[in-house]
Parts: sequence; structure tokens; C-alpha cells
Amino acid sequence: MIACLYSGGKDSTLALHKAYMMGIKAELLITMISKNEYSYMFHRPNVEFSGMQAKALGIRHLLVMTEGEKEKELDDIEIALNDNSVTRLITGAVASTYQRDRINRICERLGIEHISPLWGIDPMEELNELSSDYNAIITHVSAEGLDESFLGSRIDDMIIGRLVNLNKRYGINMLFEGGEAESFVLDAPLFKEKIIIDEARSEWDGSIGNYIIEKAHLEMK
Repeated sequence: MIACLYSGGKDSTLALHKAYMMGIKAELLITMISKNEYSYMFHRPNVEFSGMQAKALGIRHLLVMTEGEKEKELDDIEIALNDNSVTRLITGAVASTYQRDRINRICERLGIEHISPLWGIDPMEELNELSSDYNAIITHVSAEGLDESFLGSRIDDMIIGRLVNLNKRYGINMLFEGGEAESFVLDAPLFKEKIIIDEARSEWDGSIGNYIIEKAHLEMK
């Protein structure tokens, strides 16, 4: 079984596509839903809508609940991989050794091949591809310079320009590997349908913000 650890964000969606282009087609999307919004391992904002993305992709989807306790949350993903006889696992790891090393150890124990097609990718290469071929929006910000205006914004050329400036000024990671922000994909090359947001709201406390999707539907492309 070929699976993808899928959050619904830009990295896991792009990794899924890159693997597909390599001839590796995911048969299962595994989405971890952490009860801890500050999980060290798993993306949290709007993850409940990942089922809609799975439907758009036409790939079977599995939701796995986890308490989100540091290190212990790894046991839940290991059980899910083992129970579903996963032999190859696609992840959107880009530069976080914390996440990649832990997934590698799980895969080694279970005899699973870990495929991380984005590892070490140049930030501008990824961002330009997202801007050109994807509709990915920013759903969480928590770093200096990332203000309320970013919430709900599509990652396009204008946003990329702002991220470049913030990288120069504050040193933020433009792919958000330091937890600076999170994203959600509304449309991608592999999507057979696109997601349309009907209702959403922004929350901003002056330094941390979330863009919360409340209602959405799928529409043919």
C-alpha cells in the first residue's frame, strides 16, 4: 500500500504531485487530527476539510485522532501505518529534521520506504510552482511580520514578494518550516474538483492569527 501523510497543506499536496510524476501513485491519504493545536508533528488549521480534498483527488482517506502529546503522537501514526499495511510513505518534509528523522525511524522499524520528494527544495522553486499551478491559501500566521492581512490570502506572486522581504528583514522561513504559518490547498493539478469556500472567518490577537473555514463545497473544474 502506498500512502501519503496528508495534512491538506501546500507541502503534502505538492509532494503527492511530485511522487505522482515519479510514477508513485498514492492509494491512501492519512490525515492526523491532533487535539493539541500546537502539535510538534502535525498540521492543525482546517484539517477537518481534508476529506473534501481527498474526494477531489479521488483517493481513499483515513482520519486518525491523536492527543498530540510530544513524541507519544508518533505512536498513533505508527499504528495507522502498520494497520494499513503501508509499504511506501510519501511525506511533504522540506527541511525539518525533527519531523523527517522521526518519520524515518518509524519507517525503518516497519520496513516502509519513506519518500520525501520536496526534501531540500529551494524555497523559491516551491513557491513559484504553487503560485503558478495551485490555489493554496494561508490559514495560520505566528511570526514577526506576518500580520492579519496574510490570513486567507492565496500564495501568489504578490504574497511571495512580501515573504521575500520578510525573510530579508526578520529571517523567516519562506516555506514556514519554523512554524511561521500554515496553508490549505483549494485546488491543485491532481484535483478533479476545486474547493470553494462559502463561509470563513479570521481570528487575530495581535501576533497570532487563524483563518477558519466554516463551510465549503466542491465544484467541477
